[in-house]
Amino acid sequence: MIQVYKPYWKWECYNNGMWNKVNKKTESIMLETAIEFTGNHILYGKSMNDVVFKWNNTIENHLTNKSINRRAFLGHCAVFYKHQIPEYIVRMAWKELNNEQRRLADLEAERTIKEWEIWYMIKLEGISKCGKKDAIKTGFQMKLLFN
Repeated sequence: MIQVYKPYWKWECYNNGMWNKVNKKTESIMLETAIEFTGNHILYGKSMNDVVFKWNNTIENHLTNKSINRRAFLGHCAVFYKHQIPEYIVRMAWKELNNEQRRLADLEAERTIKEWEIWYMIKLEGISKCGKKDAIKTGFQMKLLFN
């Protein structure tokens, strides 16, 4: 899979405020919600599945980048998508989960990422079939220049 770069101003996570900071009182309330939500792998996984197909620019930019922690990023997006809780609070919530909750959440993230990758590769294959394959060959391009 080739990494796709989209400018940050097109990322849905950025435009909706996933990287914003909140005041301490709001942070405390959001932290409790984030702990409860991320600790429930069923709800957490459903939100992951929702966000991968609704935030196209964010997801394509980040899930095609295999050098980042894609599970964590997807989790941050899922919590923000569902509860508008900024990513730094989700990181704080993760530290409060027990090992089993983390394991189940990671499994949901892996399942969702694999499902998205399959969908994405099928989408790319469909796009490549729409054009004339000869047009990408060097010989064909050279013929255009010399004719």
